[in-house]
Amino acid sequence: MRTYLISYDLAKPARNQHVLAQVIMSMGAKWARPLANTWYVSSDRDEIDLEGDLKGLLGEEDGLLIQAVKREAILTNTSLRWFRQRRAAFDIAPDSNIVAFPVPPAAEPVEPELPFAEAC
Repeated sequence: MRTYLISYDLAKPARNQHVLAQVIMSMGAKWARPLANTWYVSSDRDEIDLEGDLKGLLGEEDGLLIQAVKREAILTNTSLRWFRQRRAAFDIAPDSNIVAFPVPPAAEPVEPELPFAEAC
């Protein structure tokens, strides 16, 4: 599993901002968003696959950066909190506004909550 830095600059931010966020959150097992248009994603996929998911949502004047990075980072005036990818809800009506975050099946190893990164 690799950690990727994903950052984008949208010429028209209102156009696809929320759709991009949903796609990025679904790209890997874990994600973090330390800045408005900057994400970290932990994924088994490569950069080309990740770009393929996003490039159809970008216009000609939009910018995209995807780079494999180390887990260490220096953060100033921000924090880094990792979230696990959302799993489908159980026993929730399709028209409900409730989003459930179920406990993973017992077969998966239980990982402790990931800590905040410290800003320098």
